[in-house]
Order: sequence, then C-alpha cells, then structure tokens
Amino acid sequence: MLDRLRRIRPDLFIVALLVVIGIAALLPARGVVATGFGHATTVAIGLLFFLYGARLSTREAIDGLRHWRLHGTVLAATYVLFPLLGLAVTLLPTSVLPRDLALGVVFLCCLPSTVQSSIAFTSLARGNVPAAICAASLSNLLGIVVTPLLAALLLSSHGGITGGAVLDVALQLLAPFVAGQLARRWIGGWVARHKKRLVVVDRGSILLVVYVAFSEGMAEGIWGRLSAGSLLILAGVCVVLLAAVLAITWFVPRRFPWADRVTIMFCGSKKSLATGLPMAGVLFAGDQVGLLVLPLMLFHMIQLMACAAIAARLSRRAEAPSGVAVPA
Repeated sequence: MLDRLRRIRPDLFIVALLVVIGIAALLPARGVVATGFGHATTVAIGLLFFLYGARLSTREAIDGLRHWRLHGTVLAATYVLFPLLGLAVTLLPTSVLPRDLALGVVFLCCLPSTVQSSIAFTSLARGNVPAAICAASLSNLLGIVVTPLLAALLLSSHGGITGGAVLDVALQLLAPFVAGQLARRWIGGWVARHKKRLVVVDRGSILLVVYVAFSEGMAEGIWGRLSAGSLLILAGVCVVLLAAVLAITWFVPRRFPWADRVTIMFCGSKKSLATGLPMAGVLFAGDQVGLLVLPLMLFHMIQLMACAAIAARLSRRAEAPSGVAVPA
C-alpha cells in the first residue's frame, strides 16, 4: 500500500509550478514591479544557461557520437519527427484549437530532449544508460542553437518569432552557455559538488519565468479567451502527440538491440521544460508567452506520468524469466 502511495505522489516541482500560476492569477506583477521581475528574469536565465554550460561535458557528448546510428535516430525524432507532427497540429482550425496554443505545440516540438528524466527512465527500464547520457547531452548541446533556428523557421510565417528574437537568444542564452563551457575547466568540479544546491537556481529561474509570463497574460486578459473545451482539446493533442512519438521510436528501430531501443524511445520522446520555458521567455513577446508555454507545461506532466508507467512495465518485462507473461 505504501509503495503504491509513493508511486502516485505528485512531482513537487509540478506542484510548485501550479502554485506559481495560482499566485500569478491572484497577484500578477504590474507596473514597476513587473519591470523589476522582467530584469530579474533576464539575469536568472543568463545564470541558468551559464550553469548548463559549466555542467555539460562537450567531450562526453562528442565521444558518444561513435554510437552514431542510435544518436542519429534520437536526433531525428527530436528535431525532424516532432516538428513535422507539430506542423500537422497547425492544420487544425482555430475554432478547435486557438492559434497561440497551436503555435505553442510547434514550439515544444522544436525543443531538445530532457536529460535527467530520459536517463532515469532508461535506467529503470534496463536500457543503455551510457548511450542515454550521451544522447540527452548531445540533444541539449545542439538544442542551444538548433531550437531557436528551427522555431524561427517554423513560426516566423505565423508571426511567432522575429529576427530580433534570434539575436536575443544569442545574447541571453548562447553567450552565457559558451561562457559556462569556457569556465568549466575551473568551476566544473565545484558545480558538480554543489549540484543539489544549484537545483534551486534551475528551478527558481523556471518558476520566475512562469510567474512573469502568466502575470503578463493576466494583465493582457488573454486567459479570458480560453475555454475549458480548448484546454481539453489541447490535452488530447498532447496525448496523441506523445503516443505517436513513443510508438514510432519503439517500433521503427526494431533492428537495434533491446537496450538501445529503450534508450531511443525515452530520449527521443521527451521535451525539456527546463530549456523550453527560459527560451520562450527570450523568443516571444511578453503577452504571448503564457499561452505559448501552456502546451509545453501540459506535455511535460503527461510525458512524466506516461513514461514512468512504461518504464515500470519494461522493467518488469526485462526482469521476468523467459516465457513468463508479464502483467500490464
């Protein structure tokens, strides 16, 4: 009974996100306070990507390219399959899914894979963990450049991203990331030793971005344009999107060994909330951000719940003796 309760315990970070959204709805930042929070967000995002650069081992990611077929498959799922499916969502009429929500789905489809959850689920499902570490790291390393360019390409025709926004990414995201990479030789050990403490910076930055985005949404009155039906349809779109990618990344690479298939599925089907929210804060205008990141937040919650169940199922299957049926 206790084990079951632990499994259904909500993710505390997701709870924190929901609390921050509630605070933004009741006490949105306005005027001078909103300006101050905006400047604080810019600094926090720069620090966040500086730490990303200091943590990420470029050498490990490059060394992992030796397993090029696996990594190529993961990158194809992340930066080709997902965006194509995202573009298909934009074909839905605006009466079914509002334009900003559809663009938000396209944006989430341009993001890199997660790192921690991809590795954790791969490990639980008895997959190739070293390959998962390399694949997730490589996805995020490339995502610093590929995601803004891909999002600009796919969303510029819809008025979602301007050329100046890509320059902002170079200044606010790429420059701190490169600085972190350059400083890694001196501070990499310190960052690794204080990894748990620095989680406060990671999550605090994301929560700040969410508060500012949703506060601006309240100030602009955009939430009054959303209906319960639109949210339900968005949830359905996220479920179908995740299910499609999970199925394709599992059944298409059948010639790969079992452990590699597990790695491809979990690394190729994730989208990073930690990277996406700060990027959205830089790429999009303030009054757009709230609605555009809503699909990402919803997709993130769905992917965690679905992949946790799948990883547990695959783990039981891997542990079961040959010929013994494993209950679902």
